[in-house]
Amino acid sequence: MARRQKKTDVVIVGLGWTGSILGIELANAGLKVLALERGADRDMIQNLAYPKMIDELKYGVRHGLMLRPADSTVTIRHSLRDTALPYRSLGSFLPGNGVGGAGVHWNGHTWRALPEELRLKTYVLEKFGASVIPAGMTIEDWGVTYEELEPHFERFEYVCGISGRAGNLGGSTQAGGNPFEGPRKRDYPLPPLPTLLNGKIFGDAAKAMGYHPFPLPAANLSDAYTNEYGMQLGPCNFCGFCERFGCIGYSKSSPQTCILGALKRKSNFSYQTRSEVLRVELASDRRTATGVTYIDEKGEEIFQPADLVILAAYQFHNVHLLLLSGIGRPYVAETGEGVVGKNYAYQMTGGTSLFFKDLNFNPFVGAGSSAMVIDNFSVGQIDFGKEGFIGGSYISSGQFNGQPIRSMALPSGTPTWGAGWKKGIRDWYGHSMSIGSHGSNMSYRDCYLDLDPTYRNKHGQPMLRMTFDWKPNDIRMTQFMRSKVESIAKFLNPTSWVSGYKGDSSHYDVRPYQTTHTVGGAIMGIDPTKSAVNRYLQTWDVHNVFVMGASAFPQNLQYNPTGTVGALAYWSAHAIKHDYLRNPRPLA
Repeated sequence: MARRQKKTDVVIVGLGWTGSILGIELANAGLKVLALERGADRDMIQNLAYPKMIDELKYGVRHGLMLRPADSTVTIRHSLRDTALPYRSLGSFLPGNGVGGAGVHWNGHTWRALPEELRLKTYVLEKFGASVIPAGMTIEDWGVTYEELEPHFERFEYVCGISGRAGNLGGSTQAGGNPFEGPRKRDYPLPPLPTLLNGKIFGDAAKAMGYHPFPLPAANLSDAYTNEYGMQLGPCNFCGFCERFGCIGYSKSSPQTCILGALKRKSNFSYQTRSEVLRVELASDRRTATGVTYIDEKGEEIFQPADLVILAAYQFHNVHLLLLSGIGRPYVAETGEGVVGKNYAYQMTGGTSLFFKDLNFNPFVGAGSSAMVIDNFSVGQIDFGKEGFIGGSYISSGQFNGQPIRSMALPSGTPTWGAGWKKGIRDWYGHSMSIGSHGSNMSYRDCYLDLDPTYRNKHGQPMLRMTFDWKPNDIRMTQFMRSKVESIAKFLNPTSWVSGYKGDSSHYDVRPYQTTHTVGGAIMGIDPTKSAVNRYLQTWDVHNVFVMGASAFPQNLQYNPTGTVGALAYWSAHAIKHDYLRNPRPLA
């Protein structure tokens, strides 16, 4: 029998970006808040300081900040006819582990969803008609508009101290920014990062070809900054250790650098590490939650009573907890009925590496979001009827690091080992750049999450099962982007280039890293028969359970999700503070 703890006002499951945001917002509202984090503590001084983090083998290759599949994993299959098998070795995606979550090891690309993306189904129907939506595609509107989210996008950007240049201020196009973005009321809090050589020659080529290059919005700070919580950050020194690493210079926005230092000082906030939540407990009528049951670091089962439960774990884990707890109707792909697990989506990426004998890019000088971008092929700029796909992508060239193990791009035909490989490294290190496409991924009736009927985790619970594969719509999108990227590559006239894009025969492969931008499964909306949470991220059936993060996305954006995840967290926190707490009830 589980040991019972003293009741708290709020229990938060997971202490990454969204857990930190909800934690400080609800603590500031006077509530007693407890956060439960399954992993270890990640303190800036004790765990993330120089020189501990500057270890490519430990963190870049051996995934020192990631959740081990031996501790928690999913099973994966391509179709309903296949048998799912466990994801046993980290590759395709890298869930964070410990305080700060993936916010510790991200690169810092910080985007806002486009207005069209937040009302995608309506946009497609109004502009192109129902005939362009393929059979089996299950795209939906989000239930919240860009105009409603705009102040929350802005707030997240100002908490993070994002470096960038506005392209649309109040509907007025601004030179040097993204002219295709949704309108914003204020510019970014900091100017863009300096442009490195690859970004410059990409930007010059793109402009000469009639495109609109602009600096990537970056959570790598271009200057010193203090945010609303009194957290102080410093300027990026381009050390090249962002992705898969904690920042040693307090210059990458993360929960640690932006929120947690202030949150931990609050007397009404506490957190426990190595505390893995097993399920949300429900009252006898199953209409409210009474708290959560978790396993502590000693292996003891503990019940934590709470008036309000916030699921703020990684996207997979939020969905898994809803299914294990019996909150919402599980999705059944064969019938299309149910909501929890519906509309799992990923991201469609591709890239071209260019090699120049006469250029030296000094790749050891890098930052996680040092890049130039074009958005001329975004969701709002493509004729879906003409091109034969729904979706979009941004195209960019950035120099993120020159780490010797993971960053050795080599021309086609170079041996993969031995003396020939060593000669290739000697000849080409520092002489390559890449142009990448980072695109959307639509949702489909047979791409979903449910409980695996065979495999169980170390606690005896069914594992989460993913059914997912690439679809023709998204393959057409990435091949369209390939043609645009390679036209820029030809314009730059490199010595040679090599491309990597998914083609008609491609199937989802868990081995190579792609992105950690997994979404869906607890999607938001305004119809309880089609969504698991309402427009405030509140579960339809259990009104005191809110579900944060990318699990709410009905399909995936063309952008990195963190900016939108942060905005949704502030949007939900505002609704909880100013409406729900006065009268706890379903908000929609």
